[in-house]
Amino acid sequence: MFDSLKIITKTIALIMVVLVMMYSSSSVMKATSDVNKVNYSQDTIYQIVTDRFHDGDPSNNPEGQLYSQTDLHKYMGGDWKGIIEKINDGYFTDLGITALWISQPVENIYNVHPEGYTSYHGYWARDYKKTNPFYGDFEDFDELINVAHSNGIKIIMDFTPNHSSPALETDTSYVENGAIYDEGSLISNYSNDTHGIFHHNEGTDFSSYEDGIYKNLYDLADYDLQNEVLDQYLKDSIELWLDKGIDGIRVDAVKHMSQGWQETLVNHIYSYQPVFTFGEWFLGQGEVDTKNHDFANESGMSLLDFQYGQQIRAVLMSEEENWLDYQDMIEETSISYQEVNDQVTFIDNHDMSRFQKESASNLNTEMALAVLLTSRGVPTIYYGTEQYLTGESDPENRKPMPGFDKTTKAYQIISKLAHLRKSNLALGYGKTTERWVNEDVYIYERKFEDHIVVTAINSGENSYTITNMNTDLPEGTYSDVLDGLLNGNSLNVDGDGTVSEFELQANEVAVWEITVANDDPKIGHVGPMAGQPGNEITVNGEGFGDTPGDVLFDDNGASITTWSDSEIVLTVPEVSGGLYDVKVVTADSVESNAYLNVEVLTNHLLPVRIVVEQASTNYGEDIYVVGNTQELGNWDTDKAIGPFFNQVMYSYPTWYYDVSVPADYPLEYKFIKKDTEGNVIWESGTNHTYTVPSEGTDVITSIWRD
Repeated sequence: MFDSLKIITKTIALIMVVLVMMYSSSSVMKATSDVNKVNYSQDTIYQIVTDRFHDGDPSNNPEGQLYSQTDLHKYMGGDWKGIIEKINDGYFTDLGITALWISQPVENIYNVHPEGYTSYHGYWARDYKKTNPFYGDFEDFDELINVAHSNGIKIIMDFTPNHSSPALETDTSYVENGAIYDEGSLISNYSNDTHGIFHHNEGTDFSSYEDGIYKNLYDLADYDLQNEVLDQYLKDSIELWLDKGIDGIRVDAVKHMSQGWQETLVNHIYSYQPVFTFGEWFLGQGEVDTKNHDFANESGMSLLDFQYGQQIRAVLMSEEENWLDYQDMIEETSISYQEVNDQVTFIDNHDMSRFQKESASNLNTEMALAVLLTSRGVPTIYYGTEQYLTGESDPENRKPMPGFDKTTKAYQIISKLAHLRKSNLALGYGKTTERWVNEDVYIYERKFEDHIVVTAINSGENSYTITNMNTDLPEGTYSDVLDGLLNGNSLNVDGDGTVSEFELQANEVAVWEITVANDDPKIGHVGPMAGQPGNEITVNGEGFGDTPGDVLFDDNGASITTWSDSEIVLTVPEVSGGLYDVKVVTADSVESNAYLNVEVLTNHLLPVRIVVEQASTNYGEDIYVVGNTQELGNWDTDKAIGPFFNQVMYSYPTWYYDVSVPADYPLEYKFIKKDTEGNVIWESGTNHTYTVPSEGTDVITSIWRD
């Protein structure tokens, strides 16, 4: 009987092996997960100020001065149980929401600010490895993740690595003195900074980029991110939340931290568990900042697209600008942002006034939502916009959710277009083409292969006869996706792409679409766009086939983990650092388009401060560094790192810059001077040399060689 049992066991094992072989090809498993944590192209995000959304568990509400039902500066009871309740009752699913951006979940301070504020918003961290008990405990958070995932919804957490909480150098009793803890054990506080984890340079006056990085933002205790203890603590803490199952990270105040350190943070995330990561770089109305574009292109993370948000507000909220200005922004940002479809768009958020105004018509909000959800980028709905919440400045723009009415017109518009984003690849992967525009009217087309969406809006007071319009829509009659919610009608297209003359009424919005599956391989998205050999990258598109083929970094093949017709997960091949074009080659040897400039890093990145002394310059000249790795520009002066700073942490003629460089690597580098016209002066002598440590942070100091 024992021998018979062994035979049965071996037979079962053999069957299992055969089944695995049938399921795989060349050890490549077909992709099975519906949750792609790095590609948000077809998602619609819903931003929640957790405390203001829904109170699902009154037992965890704070007591005393922290809590009020009338004072908007105090906690008001919203928690993760409340979010779970709204997931379970279908509020988000029916709305078409596929990702929830929640307030930072970590423990915050308990003291009340002298001006009466509390930490209800989650931005005044106390311990990054504990939960905010007024939102819930770890069991509640686990339940939130599980319930969200079971309903096809991703969870994005806010994260504040720039600062702890309010503190004053001269008053140890001010709030909680900026104190930061590691699972309940004090690391340091602001006035007794035993580990040197804070900057002590007073508050920023926002006069320069450098001033904003190395000084306190308002009265918030500013972190010294080059501190090895703090660097490790913040990266360990983000691992904890990644292990909890989060699907994305929104990084607060990226404009006020060194890009070099943030590149190491993003690289740490992408090396540990890659998730979509985007930052907040605030821009005012009409403000265009090349540093904003450079950060989005070089840091490894996307950005909240304030340039987009401020422009659509200027057209449809304040009405100070028009659709010609909006189209200029669309064209300019398509060039300025290398991955424009990964920038996170919005019409309002917690740091600006609500789009909807008191006593104003709902119409402009509804039109803005229609444009937002059919534009390039990842659209984000601020909680309550679908219920026409109003409010000017903080905290009026963070009022409690007024209700959960699914019948509002705004709710219905979001629902129809958010679902369209999931079904039509043009909205996630497509390029934007203007088809007809004047000050009042904007008609634009998004296209990815044979997936097409055309949106028309007339925000003026008069109707327009639309003539001489062309489209890539094939011949036919197309009904309005919005079903006339904004008075849209059908569109007739001739065989040559000519659109039949039609009237676009005042305050009309219409959306027309077609989606046709493509059999040939076409890449629509790659993410993350940077990683060292061995890191995981996901390629999305269509027409890859169900049988695994190859993915090439230039001519170098990558190891495939999973493969499906629309998604491939792979590891970065063992190639030298640089920019590579990625292509998919199907099992039938059909080659896809090239997805350009995927960055292969030399190794995982560490934060190092580079200091150069005795570097005197003429007016208009700045100091840069260039060296022998991809991370230092590969000796290309156009890709040199800088300009260096010389005012806060060190003073002229000593210059400094925080960079990200590959661990365990022998660097060679030189400093250069550049003027405003791009003229370059190299320092003399041999290259500086330095071997990067295997972990931690470092500072290296050199002397300029005349």
